[in-house]
Amino acid sequence: MTALTSRAHANRRRIMDIALAELLRHPDATMDQIARAAGVVRRTVYGHFPSREALITALTDAAVEDVTTAFADGAADPSEPADVALARATLATWACADRYRLLVSLAQSSVTDAGIRARLEPVRSRATTILNRGLEAGLFRSPLTPRALAHVHEHALFGLMQAVNDGDLDAAVAGPAAAETVLAASGVPAERAAEAVRTAEESRRAQAPAGAAAAG
Repeated sequence: MTALTSRAHANRRRIMDIALAELLRHPDATMDQIARAAGVVRRTVYGHFPSREALITALTDAAVEDVTTAFADGAADPSEPADVALARATLATWACADRYRLLVSLAQSSVTDAGIRARLEPVRSRATTILNRGLEAGLFRSPLTPRALAHVHEHALFGLMQAVNDGDLDAAVAGPAAAETVLAASGVPAERAAEAVRTAEESRRAQAPAGAAAAG
């Protein structure tokens, strides 16, 4: 029974991975096309996902889980200055979210904007904690409450994702640009924001080989 459950979970995960790739290449891909790409009959796909909307909802839930983990990992060091912590968390989130940015427009019809925002509550709460720390330390300056400022950041990031989708922002520079934008919206002066992003990027690069070595 456990083996069957494990196999079913693996099959579901594989269909989701292939469906995501197909939908990102062809947003109008049908369930039939996804089944063919996965090398299974349509009945198998429908056995896991009763409709295209259900499949997109499942993909959205997986994306939100990945984004939530990325943000938490990026902001894991409470001793780090709040501006660097926010920059690092934003960079980590963007690196993860960039894979899903084309999914957002698809999800808006199946999950709705409100549904997506509700799913992002854990990220919003963590961001609020960092923002509160930065405001109390004087690193951030804003007339907004930390919670309200977290909403501003969230909408800014969605807007930048759409800008990349529309070809108005180069995806290669979008991550650092997003981090600087979030810091600027928090009242961090431009030079300090740029320095915080550079520090966060250097730290992430320094940690990457160690993580890869550990994984190997």
